[in-house]
Amino acid sequence: MLKNKYYIAIGCLILGFVSSRAQTVSLDEILKKIETNNPQLKMYDADIQSMEAAAKGAKSWMPPQVETGFFMTPYNSKMWKADEISPGMGSYMLGVTQMIPNSKKLNTDFKYMSAMSSVEKENKNYTINQLNALAKTNYYQWLVFNKKIKIADDNLLLLDYMIKSMEIRYQYNMDKLPTYYKAKSQYSALQSVIVMLQNDIAQKRIMLNMLMARDKNTAFEIDTTYKLTDFNLIKTDTTQLSQNRSDIKAIEKTMALNQLKIEAEKTKFLPEFGVKYDHMFAFGQQPQQFSLMGMVTIPMPWSIKMNKANISSFQIKNESLNWQKQMILNEASGMISGMQTELTNFKKQYDIAERNIIPALRKNYDTAIIAWQNNTGDLFVVLDAWEALNMAQMDSLDKLQAILATQVEIEKQLETK
Repeated sequence: MLKNKYYIAIGCLILGFVSSRAQTVSLDEILKKIETNNPQLKMYDADIQSMEAAAKGAKSWMPPQVETGFFMTPYNSKMWKADEISPGMGSYMLGVTQMIPNSKKLNTDFKYMSAMSSVEKENKNYTINQLNALAKTNYYQWLVFNKKIKIADDNLLLLDYMIKSMEIRYQYNMDKLPTYYKAKSQYSALQSVIVMLQNDIAQKRIMLNMLMARDKNTAFEIDTTYKLTDFNLIKTDTTQLSQNRSDIKAIEKTMALNQLKIEAEKTKFLPEFGVKYDHMFAFGQQPQQFSLMGMVTIPMPWSIKMNKANISSFQIKNESLNWQKQMILNEASGMISGMQTELTNFKKQYDIAERNIIPALRKNYDTAIIAWQNNTGDLFVVLDAWEALNMAQMDSLDKLQAILATQVEIEKQLETK
């Protein structure tokens, strides 16, 4: 027996040491780690850097074209050399051609490529908002589960007290066996509820560790503080939503990018110039010769059909994106208004439960247990009073979880920082 107590004591010390090592992490710390470490966000960072690196080469010219070979040279090699009759024929040519791009075209291409990363930046911000909402949801669910476990632990102590009291009172024929077994069954049911809640907390811990991109089994606890936000005075006008929401900004940046692409297509209607220089190493006694020529590309109706089609395509895409923007704003505005009403009702129900229902049921339970202790009441009444109080407390916490979940959803739609 002494040996068993020794092992239990050692186990408690180990559990206490492990619990003391478990770090308590606040919601803000979790969100910062997600933004810093999440691989999905690092993917966006790499894409943005890639686009910015590519934009640096937007103003580059085409490489020069070098030419070499025989120029106006007869097939009969004997005629290459000078003689008494002829100074020789033919030459060996070395030439270079350089196209000079239109400066307006280069500037337009540079603006377009420099703006490409702006869409990815807004897509990253949108993903951050989605990940933050997911983290908040799991964090607040964990918080409510902790509160439920605290209530269940307190109720286990109450039931344990009742069971032990009944065991003593039964010896003196002061209680009945059915009541005793009912209390025992409720005690076991509460233990099962605690196991289920602990499993739910383990799942939330794994999810948050995954979002923070660290070992899934890293032990930590969460801060139990939370804040209820009042959204009643917030007006969901589309102008404010456009300024806050990253998905709307991404659409607007995509439209601006398409407009830059239209401007880039229009520059292909402009001529481009080039220079061609050739030097001829003449055979025989011929003089050295050169050729210097200017070139210009002339866009013709048959050569710019594709550019006109691209311009028309991007204009239609922008029209589609504008309607998509209006659709998102309309849906978000309606959802926020509906959730604000729902949140107000949840808060009223939670307030009624905390201020009226739970205190009244607690007084009912206190009265019933005092009557039972004084042998003027029945334990069935006590158990019914306890069960009603326990259900009201759990239902109140379900309301709190609904409040926090709705609050997170509104914050996600508003994209509050």
